[in-house]
Amino acid sequence: MRKWALSCALLLVLLLTTLPDPAKRLQVNAEESSDELTDLPKVEEKLGAVPHGLSTDSEVVQRESESISRKTLRNSAEKFEFQAEVSRLMDIIINSLYSNKDIFLRELISNASDALDKIRFLALTDKDVLGEGDAAKLEIQIKLDKENKILSIRDRGVGMTKEDLIKNLGTIAKSGTSAFVEKMQTGGDLNLIGQFGVGFYSVYLVADYVEVVSKHNDDKQYVWESKADGSFAISEDTWNEPLGRGTEIKLHLREEAKEYLEEGKLKDLVKKYSEFINFPIYLWATKEVDVEVPADEEESSEEEDTTTETPEEEETEDGEEKKPKTKTVKETTTEWELLNDMKAVWLRNPKEVTEEEYAKFYHSLAKDFGDDKPMSWSHFSAEGDVEFKALLFVPPKAPHDLYESYYNANKSNLKLFVRRVFISDEFDDLLPKYLSFLMGIVDSDTLPLNVSREMLQQHSSLKTIKKKLIRKALDMIRKLAEEDPEEYSNKEKTDEEKSAMEKKKGQYAKFWNEFGKSIKLGIIEDATNRNRLAKLLRFESSKSDGKLVSLDEYISRMKSGQKDIFYLTGSSKEQLEKSPFLEQLTKKNYEVIYFTDPVDEYLMQYLMDYEDKKFQNVSKEGLKLGKDSKLKDLKESFKELTDWWKKALDTEGIDSVKISNRLHNTPCVVVTSKYGWSSNMEKIMQAQTLSDASKQAYMRGKRVLEINPKHPIVKELRDKVAQDSEDVGLKQTARLVYQTALMESGFNLPDPKDFASSIYRSVQKSLDLSPDAAVEEEEEVEEPEVEEKEATKAAEEYPEYEQYDKDEL
Repeated sequence: MRKWALSCALLLVLLLTTLPDPAKRLQVNAEESSDELTDLPKVEEKLGAVPHGLSTDSEVVQRESESISRKTLRNSAEKFEFQAEVSRLMDIIINSLYSNKDIFLRELISNASDALDKIRFLALTDKDVLGEGDAAKLEIQIKLDKENKILSIRDRGVGMTKEDLIKNLGTIAKSGTSAFVEKMQTGGDLNLIGQFGVGFYSVYLVADYVEVVSKHNDDKQYVWESKADGSFAISEDTWNEPLGRGTEIKLHLREEAKEYLEEGKLKDLVKKYSEFINFPIYLWATKEVDVEVPADEEESSEEEDTTTETPEEEETEDGEEKKPKTKTVKETTTEWELLNDMKAVWLRNPKEVTEEEYAKFYHSLAKDFGDDKPMSWSHFSAEGDVEFKALLFVPPKAPHDLYESYYNANKSNLKLFVRRVFISDEFDDLLPKYLSFLMGIVDSDTLPLNVSREMLQQHSSLKTIKKKLIRKALDMIRKLAEEDPEEYSNKEKTDEEKSAMEKKKGQYAKFWNEFGKSIKLGIIEDATNRNRLAKLLRFESSKSDGKLVSLDEYISRMKSGQKDIFYLTGSSKEQLEKSPFLEQLTKKNYEVIYFTDPVDEYLMQYLMDYEDKKFQNVSKEGLKLGKDSKLKDLKESFKELTDWWKKALDTEGIDSVKISNRLHNTPCVVVTSKYGWSSNMEKIMQAQTLSDASKQAYMRGKRVLEINPKHPIVKELRDKVAQDSEDVGLKQTARLVYQTALMESGFNLPDPKDFASSIYRSVQKSLDLSPDAAVEEEEEVEEPEVEEKEATKAAEEYPEYEQYDKDEL
């Protein structure tokens, strides 16, 4: 049997050597017919084909290789200079020693996602904008070219016209450019670049030459290119493959950035930064697969030689056809690999989402990839007439421009989805302005898809959604305070609960320092939720020892019989602690709230009471500190002085002079009427850029001089007035005491020169100087006129010209 097999094998080898080579014949035929092949398939016909990916014909390969080898701006391109702010930004990035260069990929993917969102929204009203076939696939593709060190990121989004390329990538600085440059120059973190809207320029952390190929439905395909040398060029694209629609960014990586040509590195970065992007992200990846291939003849024969067959096996083989011998080998293939298959977080059950997943989703949503986690979040569903799912976050820090253009900017940090389709992030009606610092997503199943943003904004369901969002947002902030052990007593908590709460110690104080002004603005703007917002207020007081306290905590410490909540406004806590308005309050152990933010003055015009307790500014009229049986006798005793003093201050605009119940060590203070401006409010209004003093006069409160009947200065004045009420010196003293009280009470002096003169007169008197003592006059020395000096100098330097007349010179 074995001899028979060996002879058959030798005969087969002999036959093979006599046959003509089919490969050679095919090659000859191909050369003969190469001139006849004219209609080769073009790349656009195979766009997006899988598994071979984006194929190219020989001409495209040649054009791309020429472009790659050039790495210079094309001569035929139209050249532009970068706008000054963009150049400064790029200089900072290029010369940066920033170690985390990974951020460039997340910024490009984020921009690609925004472009896809835009085209999907446009498709709601015009399906034709998407096109057909591969062009309709809303996805992001990443491709590597290790040989030429090129990393490409492509999207099938809305694309850019030539004008868009110029505007968005070069000549016109966006509003965030200047802010980001300023932030970086003062030690800011480059990691925040995406929050300023200039994330594209982070590509120059890793690339020294960048091409942006883009095709918009309304324009031809163009190429934007730059070497970051202060200029860029744009030209019509006739050499790259047609995109159909969208944008492809090609990064020619620096030598030190070759790590970004590794598939594993890119997969890790997408997983880290872009896991929750709402569009599929594909990587053109290589992998090894097991493939069954026919076994070689020699191997087959050796196997037969080493195999002994039984008679039964021989009979089976004679009756059936023999199966061809195969073997398993490793083969390298390339295909599009999906990198982000995570389901949208807001669609999942909150109990199934981990804290780390919430944090990662927030970082992706906010484009904030720092180490700080969001302070809090609220994940909920609403059912009923309006059904929607929402996820709200409290950021760890306030945006850099949160209050700079509070009433002018129409911006929102909420993204609105309708049935998982992104609609807009410009619906500022979803949340009121004072909650605009919150970030998150609202996904409604009730709102219509096929309407314009303007019509959607007027939809009745939005009001219902807004109402529920506000309630949930305020509950989230309230819970933030309740979980802080510094805010509430945890005596009734278990040891495990106490340990968990310790981790959240000080979290509400951190929130208040970042967003407290927003809560105050909410009290001013939102009358419906004013009481709920008032519970979130925090402030320092005369008994807080530097800690923040709430109104509820203040009320719990009020003295028996105290009906009002006492407060005082000013520019700083240190200033308020020394205020004469607190003397009797402190002595009688009353607690006084310190309001030091300018917005507090506006706040207290709207927050008139809380829990049936009225607010009382202790620098205004109406302060009641219990009954004083001696007050009536004191008024009678000092009546002559108060009447005389008011008459002496006729020109100062004083409404009256009264006996004070708020002073202890100070002779007198100036208070205002209950509903007029305080001294602090007057300063704030006078500091306004467009303030008009003539129109502010009617809002200034009537000023009242309150005197301390127990102070020796006041007692001596009373005695002096009784002796000689017409004494000019006495009137000057009374005037000086009033001006000093005016200044100590926080008011600006109407005539500082007059006040200074009064002080100097008092100093002269204390030094026993004569009121007529004159200032010593300085002797005047005549100096030659300038022209004479110049003529003398010229004569000394050029003696030969002395014979000429001065005018002739």
